[in-house]
Amino acid sequence: MSVKHSYQWTYILLVALYFPVTLFAQQTKINGKVIDAETKLPLAYVSVTFFKSTVGTSTDSRGNFSLKADNAFTQVKISYSGYATFYAPVIPGKTQTINVELISNTRKLNEVIIRSAKRGKYRNKDNPAVELIRQVIAHKEQNRPENNAYVQYKEYDKLQLSLANLSPALSDKKFFRKYKFFLDNRDTTMVPGKSLLPIYLDEKLTQVYYRKNPKKKKNIVLAQKNINLANYIDNEGIAKYYKHLLYDVDIYSNDVYLLSKLFLSPIAGTAPTFYKFFITDTITVNNSKVIELSFTPRNSSDLLFEGKIYITMDGNYAVQKAIIYINKNININFVRSMNVSLDFEQNTNGRYHLSKSNILVDFGLNQNGKGGAIGNRTITIKDYLGDKALPDSTYAGQEAVIADNANKRTDDYWAQNRLDTLTTAEAKVYHNIDTLQTIPSYKRTIALVTFVIAGYKSFGPFELGPANTFYSFNPIEGLKLRVGGRTTPELSKRYYFETYAAYGFKDERWKYFLSGTYSFNSNSIYKFPQNYIRGSFERDTRIPGDPLQFVVENNFLLSFKRGNNDKYLYNDFYKLDYVKEFQSHFSYTLGFRNLTQSPAGSLSFINHVGGVNVNHSSLTSTEATVGLRYAPHEEFYQDRIYRIPIPNKYPVLALDFTEGIKDAFGGEYNYQTLHARLDKHLYLSQLGYADVSLEGGHIFGKLPYPLLTIHRANQTYSFDPDAYNLMNFLEFVSDHYESFNYTQHFNGFFLNKIPLFKRLKWRETASFKALYGGVSNQTAPWLIPVPN
Repeated sequence: MSVKHSYQWTYILLVALYFPVTLFAQQTKINGKVIDAETKLPLAYVSVTFFKSTVGTSTDSRGNFSLKADNAFTQVKISYSGYATFYAPVIPGKTQTINVELISNTRKLNEVIIRSAKRGKYRNKDNPAVELIRQVIAHKEQNRPENNAYVQYKEYDKLQLSLANLSPALSDKKFFRKYKFFLDNRDTTMVPGKSLLPIYLDEKLTQVYYRKNPKKKKNIVLAQKNINLANYIDNEGIAKYYKHLLYDVDIYSNDVYLLSKLFLSPIAGTAPTFYKFFITDTITVNNSKVIELSFTPRNSSDLLFEGKIYITMDGNYAVQKAIIYINKNININFVRSMNVSLDFEQNTNGRYHLSKSNILVDFGLNQNGKGGAIGNRTITIKDYLGDKALPDSTYAGQEAVIADNANKRTDDYWAQNRLDTLTTAEAKVYHNIDTLQTIPSYKRTIALVTFVIAGYKSFGPFELGPANTFYSFNPIEGLKLRVGGRTTPELSKRYYFETYAAYGFKDERWKYFLSGTYSFNSNSIYKFPQNYIRGSFERDTRIPGDPLQFVVENNFLLSFKRGNNDKYLYNDFYKLDYVKEFQSHFSYTLGFRNLTQSPAGSLSFINHVGGVNVNHSSLTSTEATVGLRYAPHEEFYQDRIYRIPIPNKYPVLALDFTEGIKDAFGGEYNYQTLHARLDKHLYLSQLGYADVSLEGGHIFGKLPYPLLTIHRANQTYSFDPDAYNLMNFLEFVSDHYESFNYTQHFNGFFLNKIPLFKRLKWRETASFKALYGGVSNQTAPWLIPVPN
């Protein structure tokens, strides 16, 4: 054999020997999931490496990982700060699944700290972890996305709600067999140890444009799709309120708003005062070195996070990843646990932007982990482009715009443009909910639940209610029975009618109400933006000082009152209103009112003239009104009876002017009334939040007592935030006044630091209300003659 052939055979032999080894190594693959052994929630960014090697990866936001081996390793190491390191055996050359439950060693660490010497006590001074976080804080502004001159990207927002751990045998029960297709649509992959039944899904794809100077952010909704639970439920309102709970997480903000609470960000300016920081590792993520910085609250009961942030080592001190939890000792109603993960990607200019955000919340009535619900919100950002100037026309118009046919996108469109994937259970939920709508028993059940909660029973074009007004009582009318209802959009989206009739068995009088409304747009009159005209007539009783609303609700529970409550008014109230709301959340109201008031019970209209008391049977006033209101960025949850504003940081301004017209439709007085109000919801970080209102009014003209401002009192057993709850009806009246209301919710900031109260999980609320006003000589009731 020649030398040449000898080398060829040697080469072939080496390849033959090496190839199986290489093939064997390439076939070694591990898939798995890492969760907390106690909470069963996924752990993100857990380090997963082959033992005694540099080959490794980290878990994603849902705790999943995938790892390939080029050598015949026999062990994998799973490590995470605050948890005991776990070693799992690996079978070389096989594709295998390894699911791991890590056991927290936080309690053991706390015990060591308690028993250690005082000189080992944690402190900020000369602490390299604190010095690092101070650098992160110092570089916050340059790392914020808003620091770019221009930014554009696509954002996919997925919101899901699932019931947890329903009994698998439920669908086999006779009553639920017809719902088996729905009840068996379970997801066991999202949260290990929990079987999730998706019941709500909301998706939105948005194109976002941002310009720094002049500052403007434009959101164009390209597609949106959500579950239609029922015609009785406001699906859009549910999505808004749900997103309000699972709000956008901006770690660069000093405060993070979640679950209607303010949490201090671990990179807030005051973070070193409230958090402990530890440098726990240096790892490679996406081919770049980052420092793993763990943090934990100094007081475990404060509204603070715990977890890890990963800081870049390129001199920018930017956050590249974050995994955040809430401590189980935090007292938040119906929340067992919460897990937030944030992923950042590097731009072409070297800065980092948020690429994915995932919030997972375990809701429940108790802490045992059984039953309840899982809320999940995932935001995915793609096609991120910074510092590219666009024409001014791109940013013109309203900040939020919905593209044509955004609600009518096909399944093919979503399949091609959805920036994330749906699980098998999520993909089925749209069809399953639509199928439920066709089952008569489901319709009846939803109708019954709606009647109990919202108070209305639908009969197609007309609905009966509200149920809580069917029965009430008071000293003047005695037992009062009432029945009424209103039309629905099934009759018309333009015309609405509402009515009721009531009878008092003690005063033996009929009361009734009738209204008609015409909407100038295709929306319901209860939806934003409103644009309608309404005319109404009401004959009923009311307590002096209670505001005259669209319909005075005779709520059964409000029939129970403390103290003397025998002064009432009979009213004949004619009203005509035009309401116009704009997309900017500015609105105005034009109104015309005619009100005739007659005393009832122990209340009398008496004029003291020349030493003689003269009784008067009634007073009539005719008014023209103009109201202006501005509530920037206001959003609502729409109920069947009213809409509820969702709190935000922006003030709400209202200004009203009323002109009293004598001799018009029986009006007996000329006067002018000016009223202004400012409301503000304050977010105070660790001190909780506060609601502040400033209000003032002035009446110009001579008016008798019943037409002055009778300040709102409360003699019921419920708390009224707008009333003076220790004041009796008719106790205070004025023609000019100023008021200041302040309510502070501390969320346990002080009581959490007192051992006994900390165990009780009490929270503090302080309220201060001040009212200053009086009656001038021109309107003093004892000086004003009442017309005959």
